[in-house]
Amino acid sequence: MSEMIIEPIEKYGLSKESRPKVLFSKIGIVGCGGVGQDLAITASKHGIEVIFLELNEELIQHSFDEIRKELDTEINHWGLTPGEKTAILSRIHGTLVFSDFKDCELVIETIKSKQALSSVEMRKEVFLKIEKEVSKDCIIATNSSTLVVTELSSELQHKDRCVSLHISTTAPGASVVELAKGLHTSDAAYEKVIKFVNLLEKISIPVMESPGLVSVRLFVVLLNEACETLMEGVSSMENIDLAMRSCFNMPLGPFEFADKVGLDKVVRWMENLNCEFGSSRYVASPMIKKLVRANRLGRVSGIGFYQYDANGNKIIDETN
Repeated sequence: MSEMIIEPIEKYGLSKESRPKVLFSKIGIVGCGGVGQDLAITASKHGIEVIFLELNEELIQHSFDEIRKELDTEINHWGLTPGEKTAILSRIHGTLVFSDFKDCELVIETIKSKQALSSVEMRKEVFLKIEKEVSKDCIIATNSSTLVVTELSSELQHKDRCVSLHISTTAPGASVVELAKGLHTSDAAYEKVIKFVNLLEKISIPVMESPGLVSVRLFVVLLNEACETLMEGVSSMENIDLAMRSCFNMPLGPFEFADKVGLDKVVRWMENLNCEFGSSRYVASPMIKKLVRANRLGRVSGIGFYQYDANGNKIIDETN
């Protein structure tokens, strides 16, 4: 009887270098507030593994609680099954260290800062920490709409892989993503990000690098004008919102939309735009500043232009 020859099966497999790699199988998110949570859910729904970074375990747990709450809402509206919820959550992981981004093909910064100037320095530091851990092919992106990616990436070694990728999560059913190249962004990196947006089944809108891009620049001017119209007594806040919803088919009026975004965030947008352009049209209305000083920030605080219940639903004043 001839001797049985046993050969290791490993040598017949593909090497790591020759194995086909799925584009965007894993992405990273820095900061998992409202925008980061929405992005994590959207990416995970499309089969992408997501790892998000937060400052402490408490914030990680809070993010997961909010993500579960959002998925439960979809289940209650027949948009998701419990099994799909489990699958989505299995692809989302939290971390406290940048080194866990080492295998990511895209890392998106979605942090929130209270001050416009400190926001720039904070994000630049985040970009540097990301670059130390990821491969040279990993794309580094910012979701900020009022800060330019050229400045945020100015101290990086590989500036060509940085892109501005603004995903709006404030308007119901928003399906567009504003994409802007920095001064050094390569065509290859930009095309890869377009593929990522397509993978999420969203529409790419190419824009020139400019603070505010398209959406924010137009909205803050609209909101300021709405405040001016209200202060002049032209019409009530409710009817101004109704006019914009009805006449222009907007899902939310300017005051409703500002409350959803958060009035403190709106003020930061305006400060960044005014700092860049020096135009009075980007100076926040005294009405908005007054509400922020009183901590009336919108849905997040339960009161802004309108009042809201614990579930974020607008409370209707029956006396009007």
